[in-house]
Amino acid sequence: MLGEVLGVERRRRWSDDEKLEIVLAAGADGATVTQVAQRYEVTRSQIYGRRRDLKQKGLWSPGHGAYFLPVDFPESATPAPTPTRSVPVELRLANGRCLRFDSGMDGEALTRLIRAVEAV
Repeated sequence: MLGEVLGVERRRRWSDDEKLEIVLAAGADGATVTQVAQRYEVTRSQIYGRRRDLKQKGLWSPGHGAYFLPVDFPESATPAPTPTRSVPVELRLANGRCLRFDSGMDGEALTRLIRAVEAV
């Protein structure tokens, strides 16, 4: 006899909410996909597959959980000094897209770019 069956494998059913909870746990508080997989007794490939499936259903995006709050500046506020050195900036949009641009980019041009990307 080559092998012995020691038990019956169980097949669990997960709701979309449970799957989303698991997918969001990866990265939360620095948790890795491996750690989350061990905690929920699933494989890493299941987590990646669930990310893909939830994204296709429109239930998850990489920026899920990010909140953007409006900021009002008084008109009398003095403008911030122009940085002497430009730095790369990465901006994640609500639609899951990511824009990378230089900090020296003109504000009006950046606004037009964001509107154009969000309209697509």
